[in-house]
Amino acid sequence: MELVRVKRHYQITLPAGLRKRLNIDIGDYVEVENKEGDIVMRPVKVVHPDQEYFYTKEWQEGESQADKDIAKGDVIGPFDNIKDSLKALKKAKI
Repeated sequence: MELVRVKRHYQITLPAGLRKRLNIDIGDYVEVENKEGDIVMRPVKVVHPDQEYFYTKEWQEGESQADKDIAKGDVIGPFDNIKDSLKALKKAKI
């Protein structure tokens, strides 16, 4: 456990080792609560509402499958034009 000093304007500095272990960077948020007299802080990652879909279980499963397909080489393309890409999609019956 490390000792942290409360500075002017009640600011504290998170120890470097703790920041690295918890992947906390400048501009990140932490949630703070009083739990039976203890101060409990948790890192919180804020996601813009337009990007929430990306973090759903279903989307992440699809991303994982796409990564596996790419690693196996189970892909078609890239294409130089839309005509060739449509032709390949029709041939693949996707």
